[in-house]
Amino acid sequence: MSKNTVNVGIMGLGFMGATHVKAFKNVSKARIAALCNPSGRNLDGDFSNVGGNLGTQDPLKIDMTDVAAYRDFNEMLQNPDIDLIDICSPTVTHEELAIRALEAGKHVLVEKPMARTAESARRIVEAAEKSSKLLMPAMCLRFWPHWRYVKEAVADGRFGKVLSARFRRVAEPPGWGTNNYMSGAQSGGALLDLHIHDTDFVQYCFGKPKSVYSTGYSKITSAVDHVVTQYHVEGGAIVSAEGGWAMTPGFGFNMSYTFNFERATVDYDIVRGEDALRVVEAGKEARFEKPEGIDGYVGELNYLVDCILNGKPLETLTARDGLTAVEICEAEERSVVSGKIENV
Repeated sequence: MSKNTVNVGIMGLGFMGATHVKAFKNVSKARIAALCNPSGRNLDGDFSNVGGNLGTQDPLKIDMTDVAAYRDFNEMLQNPDIDLIDICSPTVTHEELAIRALEAGKHVLVEKPMARTAESARRIVEAAEKSSKLLMPAMCLRFWPHWRYVKEAVADGRFGKVLSARFRRVAEPPGWGTNNYMSGAQSGGALLDLHIHDTDFVQYCFGKPKSVYSTGYSKITSAVDHVVTQYHVEGGAIVSAEGGWAMTPGFGFNMSYTFNFERATVDYDIVRGEDALRVVEAGKEARFEKPEGIDGYVGELNYLVDCILNGKPLETLTARDGLTAVEICEAEERSVVSGKIENV
């Protein structure tokens, strides 16, 4: 690692790998030094065939002149110029790859969910805590400007305490990586792969819930494809979230939240575009807020790169946050099955 640059090796070149490639192009202190994909797909730097549910669908191509291409993960780990391994491969591979990268002396970024099970995630955390390197789960929601706005409002009490908070994240089935996503055993269904974003944001705002009550169903995988959860949190706020990818094809994607404070209601809905964030404050005219800041993917990468370059510990997002997010989701899954409140 040079004084001012983190060299990155990206493992897995599907939708999330392509998303990270695009984001790293906007991180001034990072350089993509290597790409790795056992299948060989997209190792030419051409991601034109990769699509997803967020962001522009403009074709993505990168110049591979100074970028090493690998089909073998171990070979990439042996490259001494690589400082950070970015794991964007299927969830079931995360534990093995993350631990091997740490043991090779690399910093690690792991896409969400951090692992397929809490037990697996716990082993990753234990390896990270024994290592001198940083490991961060890629829970990008914490870095999106519209979500940081409401987190800061909760933290500083500008609108009084939170009375209730409701989250919604729903989509049609993924149209990419179907061999992985459509296997509930591998992906954990929408509960673990999609809904976990809101589960994590709940713990970010309110702390780890004491218990959960969830209902849900399977539709396209053997796991939970649609879930509605009520979280029992400290402070007494009514907190719930709905998540799933069981909508009829053609529905697209939607995410939203509504926080009702003592003196204001803060409502976000992505379908409103530039007016996504609406604030209705007591005694004032309703307004649309436009928080300044960068894309959440770029935000999380900038944060990790800054911590690496400056020798700072992770605070905004830690490896243990990745573990507890999976633990909460597993409690939600137990509740769906039992029909009862489950402790986290």
